[in-house]
Amino acid sequence: SIPVMPPSCHPCVAMCVPMEPLSLLLALSLLSPWGSAGGSCPPRCVCASNLLSCSQANLSAVPAPLPRFTSVLDLSHNNVTRLRADWAPARLPHLHALLLSHNGLAFVSTEAFTHVPRLRHLDLSSNRLRTLDENLFSDLGELEVLLLYNNEISTVDRTAFENLGRLRKLYLGQNRIARFPLELLREGTRLPQLALLDLSANRLRAVPAGELQALPAWLRDRLYLHNNPLACDCLLFQLLDRGRRRHLSAVEDFQDELRCFLPGATALVKILDLAGKQPLNCSKAQEAVLEAHLGDSVTLGCDSRWQGVRSRHWVTPGGERVLGDGGNGSVVLLANGSLQLRALRPEDAGTYSCWVAGPLLNETLYVELLVHNFTLHGPHDTLNTAYTTLVGCILSVVLVLIYLYLTPCRCCCCRGTEKPPAPRDDSINSSVLSTTPNHAGGTGEPCGSHIASSAGTGQNGRFKGGGTPSLPARQGPKAQRKVSDPDSVSSVFSDTPIVV
Repeated sequence: SIPVMPPSCHPCVAMCVPMEPLSLLLALSLLSPWGSAGGSCPPRCVCASNLLSCSQANLSAVPAPLPRFTSVLDLSHNNVTRLRADWAPARLPHLHALLLSHNGLAFVSTEAFTHVPRLRHLDLSSNRLRTLDENLFSDLGELEVLLLYNNEISTVDRTAFENLGRLRKLYLGQNRIARFPLELLREGTRLPQLALLDLSANRLRAVPAGELQALPAWLRDRLYLHNNPLACDCLLFQLLDRGRRRHLSAVEDFQDELRCFLPGATALVKILDLAGKQPLNCSKAQEAVLEAHLGDSVTLGCDSRWQGVRSRHWVTPGGERVLGDGGNGSVVLLANGSLQLRALRPEDAGTYSCWVAGPLLNETLYVELLVHNFTLHGPHDTLNTAYTTLVGCILSVVLVLIYLYLTPCRCCCCRGTEKPPAPRDDSINSSVLSTTPNHAGGTGEPCGSHIASSAGTGQNGRFKGGGTPSLPARQGPKAQRKVSDPDSVSSVFSDTPIVV
C-alpha cells in the first residue's frame, strides 16, 4: 500500500518536518544578520535585513552599538541635536544612506563622517545648521546626493565641498544664503559631476547671469533660483528667457516664482515679463546667433539639455547632413558634438541645426551663422578706420600746402594771351580811367579788366609816363611771357615757373 503522507510534510523529502510558526521564526533568526553572530537590533528601532529604521523614536543620540553591516540608517524625526565624531565608533563600511532630517541638528563635527566613507546619500534637511565649515564633507568621496534644504545656513566655506568628486545633486534651498556660490558650478573645480543645484528660497539679490549662460544646458536645466529677492536685470531676463525657449525645467516649471525687484520699487515682478517694459525695456533673447567674417574659422556648439546624449549630427543650411569630415575638410564634426567651419565663404551663412538623440527624448538646436565682409564689419574695422583717417590727414596737408605756396596769381589765367602794348599817343586819362580795356583779340577774356597798359599806374599807385619797350619775339615755351615791371616786387619771381 502507498503510505499517505501528512499534510504538513513536503512531498519531495523523505522525512516530514512540522511547519510550526515558532520553528519558522527560529530558522529565519538563524539566517538573519541580526542573529547572535551579527548583533542585536538597537532598542526602539526596527530592523529588516541590513536596514535600520529608528525614525520617530524620541532619540537624543545615535543608538549604540550599530551593527557593522548596516547599509541604510534612518534617524529622522528625533532629537539628535549634535553629531559628534564618535557617533559611529566603529567603521561602517556598508553604510550608503544616512537620514538625519527633522532633528534640530545644530552642530556637525568635521570628523563625523570618518567611519562612513562609502556614504552615497546624506540627508541633513530640516534642521538648524547655520554654517558649513571647511572640509566638512571631505571624507565622503563617494557621496552622490546631499540634502541641506530647510536649514538656517548663511555661511558656506569655500572648501566645505572639497573632494566630492561624485556629487550629482546638491539641495541648498530654503536657507539664508546671500552670495551665489559660483565656484560650485565652474567646470573642473570642486564638483565636476554636479547636475542639480537648488538655491531656491534664499536671500540672493544678484546672480552672475553672464557666467551662468556659459554653463552647459544640462546643468542650467537643474539650476533652481526661484523665490529669491533678485534685482531686475536684462542679462538675468535673457538668461531665463533662453531657458524658457529651450524648455529648461528649472525655468519652465517655476515661471511664476521667478521674480525680481525693479529699481525704486518695493513689489516683486515676474522676471519673464520684463520684455519691452520700462524702466529696463529689456529686449527679447535671441536664439544662438554667431557672427564671423570671410576666411575665419568658427565653432558651432550643440548645447543640449540632455546629459547622456547617445548620438548627434548636424544639418547645413543647404540640407546636407554632416556626420564627420565634410568635403575638403572645411567642415569638421568634433568629438564633443560641436561643428567647426574653416575658411568661411559667403555661402556658409545660414541656419545650422543640430539633431540630438537623448536618453529620454530627442532635441533639435538651431544656430544662425552670419558671415560679414571684412571691409565692413568685425575686428578689421579698426584697420579700416585708421587707414581712412591717415588718407584724410595726408589729403588735408596737401591741400594746405597748395593753398599756402602754390596759389596762382590773379592774372595767371591770362598768360596765354598777351595784350599788345598801348600806343604811345594814348592819353593818360584813357589809360588810367578807361573802364573798357583794349583786348587783343577775341571776347570773353576772363582777366582782361585787370591788365593795365604799359602807360598806366605803377607799383603803389605811382604814375609811369612812358611804356616799357617791348622785347623782340622769342621762340619756345617762354615766347608769350610778359615783360616784367622792373619796379615791381613780383619781377623777381616772373622767370620762375610754377611746378605742381
